[in-house]
Amino acid sequence: MNYKILEGYFMSDEVKKLVDGFHKFQNKYFVKDTDLYENLNTGGQAPKTLMIGCSDSRVDPALLTQAKPGDIFVIRNVANLVPPYEVGGGFHGVSSAVEFAVKNLKVENIIVLGHEQCGGINALLTGTHDNSKPSFISSWVRIAAEAKIEVLKEMPNAPLKDQLNSCAKKAILISIENLMSFPFIQERMKSHELKIYGWFFDLEVGKLLEFNYEQRKFVEI
Repeated sequence: MNYKILEGYFMSDEVKKLVDGFHKFQNKYFVKDTDLYENLNTGGQAPKTLMIGCSDSRVDPALLTQAKPGDIFVIRNVANLVPPYEVGGGFHGVSSAVEFAVKNLKVENIIVLGHEQCGGINALLTGTHDNSKPSFISSWVRIAAEAKIEVLKEMPNAPLKDQLNSCAKKAILISIENLMSFPFIQERMKSHELKIYGWFFDLEVGKLLEFNYEQRKFVEI
């Protein structure tokens, strides 16, 4: 690897803020609460919940839930999507993390966390990324293509904001359906050892919604 291009870097003010944040974290957990990380280090991790969230900097699963280190196993990607189960070639980053959480960590809950103003959903719905050119994003968000089709059919004349929120919620449900296509998830659900939830964070009003399977809609929790 050629490191020449990386030489001569100076720490920016933004990175310095992150380093300062680390020292605060270090003081809180390694100085004031030594037992927590001693247990995590010697006993390993044993989170009960897998949370699949968006890479969006405004929606941090641990911050939103005030989870402590070791509480949740987190997967973050563009638009909090889960691809359907498949085998064969390609890199399966999300699927491998799901597999590890379910089969190795034995999580008891999976939460798919979507949110308002999602850039990935916007790319899906509006075609922000030109499909005529190679794009990792356009290829990835096509996982939720059915959500776009349904939104444009159900509310073609609605304001874009409303379409985006509806599409983001439908994409959560698609990810849940895809999760249920994994054989090892099916097994754990049949034995009542695993539950799956769909959450939607409303950035504008600061509310958290959950998909109610009986009412077939998202309701505030």
